[in-house]
Amino acid sequence: MRSKAISVGMTGLTLAALAFLAMPANAETVNFKADLAASSSVPPNTSKGTGVADVTYDTASKMLTWTVTFSGLSGNATAAHFHGPADVGANAGVAVPIPGTASPLAGSATITDAQSADLMAGKWYVNIHTAANKDGEIRGQVLMAK
Repeated sequence: MRSKAISVGMTGLTLAALAFLAMPANAETVNFKADLAASSSVPPNTSKGTGVADVTYDTASKMLTWTVTFSGLSGNATAAHFHGPADVGANAGVAVPIPGTASPLAGSATITDAQSADLMAGKWYVNIHTAANKDGEIRGQVLMAK
């Protein structure tokens, strides 16, 4: 009788352990925001354009999702991108293109572990380009939302 009780107990422990292992890792959705302005461009320009990027990142799926709104540009947007890694005041290459040119821009992309580390460290920025400001008319550092 005692060996049957031990066997049932061990089966219960095994099932509990398997259930624990099947639980998802501590996934988290992190919210970011970037306030886009001509004064943040490198070099700065005199555009009256402004914008906001609302960004979320799912740490489990590595899915980056965004909505970027902007207005007041010198002309039509010609391109938009996430750039990085770069500190405020420094430039970097394109990390993730943002398709479209009309506000609002909404989309998503899966990013790499290295890109995730740069994003989480505040080393990405959003840049909206125009014909008059080919290097970027408005820009904002992507920082964790408060």
